[in-house]
Amino acid sequence: MVCTPIEKSPDLLPTASQTNSKAGLAPLFLTVVELIRQLMEAQVIRRMEQDCLSESELERASESLQKLEEQVLNLCEIFEVDPAQLNINLGEIGTLLPKPGSYYPGEVGNQPSILELLDRLLNTGVVVDGEIDLGLAQLNLIHAKLRLVLTAKPC
Repeated sequence: MVCTPIEKSPDLLPTASQTNSKAGLAPLFLTVVELIRQLMEAQVIRRMEQDCLSESELERASESLQKLEEQVLNLCEIFEVDPAQLNINLGEIGTLLPKPGSYYPGEVGNQPSILELLDRLLNTGVVVDGEIDLGLAQLNLIHAKLRLVLTAKPC
C-alpha cells in the first residue's frame, strides 16, 4: 500500500478551460476528499507497520479506502473532472498531494507536499492555541478562542 493520488496529477488545479465549466467547485471538493483519503491511508499504513491493527481492522480499513476511492472516481465521472487533475499547487509551499509513488508514510521526501506535512504532524502531534478578533468599522464584533490538539491516536 503506497499513498498516491488516484492517477498522475499535474501541479495545478484545473482551470475552467481544462475541465467542464459545469463542474464548479467539484474539482476543489474532490481534491480535498482525495487529500483526506490519502491522509487516512497513510495512518492505516503507519498503524499496520506498528502492528496496531488486527487482521479484521486492516481488512475493513482497506475496503473502506477502496470504496472511498471508487466514489471519488464516480463523482469525477459525474462532474466530468479528470481524476489526474485532483491536486493544487500552492506555490512556494508546494503541492497539496504528492506525486504518484513519491511518498510513503515515515519516509522523508525532498519536497514534501501538504499531505506529507499533515501526516508528520498527525504522527508527532501538535497543539494550536490562539485568539481571533473580527470586527467592522473599528468595532470588535466577534472574539474567538481556539485550542486544537491534532494527533493520531497512538497504539
